[in-house]
Amino acid sequence: MWKVQCLELSKLLYFVLAFIVVYISQNERYKCIYRAIINFPRDIDLVVKIGHMMLLIFYYDFRGWTTLDIFLNHVKKTPQKTAFICGENSIKYKEMDEFSNRAARFYCSIGLAKGDSVAIFLETRVEYPSVWIGLMKIGGVGALINTNQRTQVLEHSLKISGAKYLIYGTELTQALKDIKESLRGYDLYHIGTGEALEGSKNYLEEISKFSPKPLENPLKMKITDKFLYIYTSGTTGLPKAAIMTHARYWVLVLACIKCFRLKGSDIVYDPLPLYHTAGGLLGVGQVLMNGSTVVLRPKFSASNFWIDCIKYNCTAAQYIGEMCRYLLSQPPKPTDRHHKVRCVFGNGLKFQVWEPFVNRFGIEQIGEYYGATEGNAAVINAWNFPGACGYIPWFAKPFYPISLIKVDETTNEPIRGPDGLCIECKIGEPGLLVGKIQKRPTGHFNGYVDKEATEKKILRDVCSKGDKVFNSGDILVKDEWGYVYFKDRTGDTFRWRGENVATTEVEAIISNIVGLKDATVYGVELPDVEGRAGMAAIVDTEGRLDLEKLSDGIHRDLPPYARPVFIRIIHSIPITSTFKIQKVNLQKEGYNVDKISDPLYVFDAKSSKYIPFTRELYNDVLSNKLRL
Repeated sequence: MWKVQCLELSKLLYFVLAFIVVYISQNERYKCIYRAIINFPRDIDLVVKIGHMMLLIFYYDFRGWTTLDIFLNHVKKTPQKTAFICGENSIKYKEMDEFSNRAARFYCSIGLAKGDSVAIFLETRVEYPSVWIGLMKIGGVGALINTNQRTQVLEHSLKISGAKYLIYGTELTQALKDIKESLRGYDLYHIGTGEALEGSKNYLEEISKFSPKPLENPLKMKITDKFLYIYTSGTTGLPKAAIMTHARYWVLVLACIKCFRLKGSDIVYDPLPLYHTAGGLLGVGQVLMNGSTVVLRPKFSASNFWIDCIKYNCTAAQYIGEMCRYLLSQPPKPTDRHHKVRCVFGNGLKFQVWEPFVNRFGIEQIGEYYGATEGNAAVINAWNFPGACGYIPWFAKPFYPISLIKVDETTNEPIRGPDGLCIECKIGEPGLLVGKIQKRPTGHFNGYVDKEATEKKILRDVCSKGDKVFNSGDILVKDEWGYVYFKDRTGDTFRWRGENVATTEVEAIISNIVGLKDATVYGVELPDVEGRAGMAAIVDTEGRLDLEKLSDGIHRDLPPYARPVFIRIIHSIPITSTFKIQKVNLQKEGYNVDKISDPLYVFDAKSSKYIPFTRELYNDVLSNKLRL
């Protein structure tokens, strides 16, 4: 009897085994299982790091804390520790607290209340974060204005902030003089020893009249409260004021701290502008959220980067865009490895630069990340995998619902299936990154001050009927190991020099400069260079375009990163039957002198003028000899 039973059991086992073999062989499931086994150490590492981050956020929320409370906790622990260094100036944790207390009392004295905004137009200095921390203490909002903005763009950014108070650096007085008519109604306060605007008051003198002690009745805030406006081009139009809440800030900063193993004992080198998400939020966040010391530098300098890191004993540093390539292009020096920097973190590090940079400068950890300032979809690469901007584990979707969906290459609109839902990309297929909008604060999409602009960034009925997702406006691609790579921007925007350039904004300014001639702007790729260089195609049928006037106007009205590198003179702009500009063909032709018979010009850094783009210059661009 037992033999019969054994025989039956063995048949059952053979059947189960055969079923398992057939099951895992279908649709190449065995590859998924193999990859899951290989990825297991990385996945566990991610779970531990992100789990720790979420526990901290839960703890802070349970205690009723905001970013301010976390900062004040560091002040209590290390009051005499240096928080920020900038050149020969520095400020300690206690001094920051006292400065922001004076500022908070001053803001109250001029009638500011919770939700009111103040425009901050300052170059990098040690007092910069304390200016808006003072606002945070009364529930106010700091609108961090990009210091490169000029004329119409600057007017627009000030207007949409809703601010009636402007704090500016005297080094930027001329930029404000150019829009003085639009500053009527603003209360003006300046910092610095240079020339100030008429009627402006000295900010540091004003706040010095107030006590450095904490407010008697501090305002109780929630993690969903806003405290900053960060300006972003989004995917279309003029700059938009993205809303930064405490919950969103925690996710951004703590993800980097945990995944890149940044510590309170670190000295972090931050050569990025403080109006920027990377420098002003993630960099400053190392002080507010981690209790570190941050070394600021007003302008990035490739020749001084490692000198500064050695001078200040930095152990971590930030980068963005092409900075690592610029560092690598510097002549080799004996001091290339004399620093103590173990980790550099940022976004935009090209695959071609990654390993040469690590090998030359002896960096242990590259921390690459991707995330829109205003969005709820971000990814992170904490495993030194060259070229990837992040990683999406196979098991993460129920907890972190982000997806890549197919879009039409011409219109950039999502492609939908017969059921009306969007189609998710397969491995290796480029797609639009979207993040499901959730009710919980850390997964919510806060959007912009402009409600209409916020609505335009929301897609509906994407993965299921009735859902809503944040449209990142960026095309990424995922490989079989779960790593994702940045490919391109959709809409009328491209990325250059670590900044988003809105083509409609540049087109409007160029059209005004050249007497309302038609113009279209787009980004073109350069060999081994992150992002796209700007190129403008301008209609000039009569040959009357004044290049010198165009050069001067572009230099006056556009920030450096938004100025077109190439100019193409054309007879007409190609349009569709529905009168939409066809940029695709222009973009494909780019600056290729073999494909274009139209006059071409390139910006010459030495003369600050546009000069004819010759075949010799074209060859220099292809061989990466011409730095643009």
